Amino acid sequence: MKDLFGKAILDFQTKNSPEDLITETTISEEDEMSVAYLFRSYDEMPHMEQKALQLAKGKILDVGCGAGSHSLSLQNERNLDVTSIDISPNAIHACTLRGLKKAKVQDVLTLENEKYDTILLLMNGAGMCGKLKNIPNFLLKLKTLLNPGGQILLDSSDIIYMFDDAEDGGKWIPSQNEYYGEIVFNISYKGEKEKPFDWMFIDYNTLQNAALDNGLQCELILEGEHFDYLAKLSI
Repeated sequence: MKDLFGKAILDFQTKNSPEDLITETTISEEDEMSVAYLFRSYDEMPHMEQKALQLAKGKILDVGCGAGSHSLSLQNERNLDVTSIDISPNAIHACTLRGLKKAKVQDVLTLENEKYDTILLLMNGAGMCGKLKNIPNFLLKLKTLLNPGGQILLDSSDIIYMFDDAEDGGKWIPSQNEYYGEIVFNISYKGEKEKPFDWMFIDYNTLQNAALDNGLQCELILEGEHFDYLAKLSI
């Protein structure tokens, strides 16, 4: 991994001539993403993210924290105990420069001997498991990191709307997709290309079934206007 996503974040933080990220997926054309968006304040966040931060409590783990904006809001505005993790060394460096007290390079799947009251997976954080077949182990791992009464707050989207209508009234899904929410992401930054990686958008019903199958309750907190939603999972 070239860590281009993290490089863009660090460039923005250090004013090192940041540029837009170029993203492309198996179901969407090339698009530009402003890195500045990752540095938004609480007031600039979508309502769904604000709601998740309002529900966050106790000892918090922010998984895939990126530029650390969610963590900073909880740490600085609510004085909460937040641990921020990401697999990107550059992003974590930027988080530290921004003033996060407990930011570290860490894959959540290898995190051990820690317990939290709230686990945040925002900006479609559950997508990091890549494919639907990985969801059971992913959820079971998160479950081991929860204190009694703890919660997992995550948002995602049902991307069925992005597929063409079929003659039978359903949707035409490419045969190589085991699940229609599975995509491959490509990222470019300053002329460099990252190695393609798997990502997933999980619809609420599929998430709910996976949660129940793995001993977690699942509650729909909010539905957005663009097939997106916020959910809470708990033991």
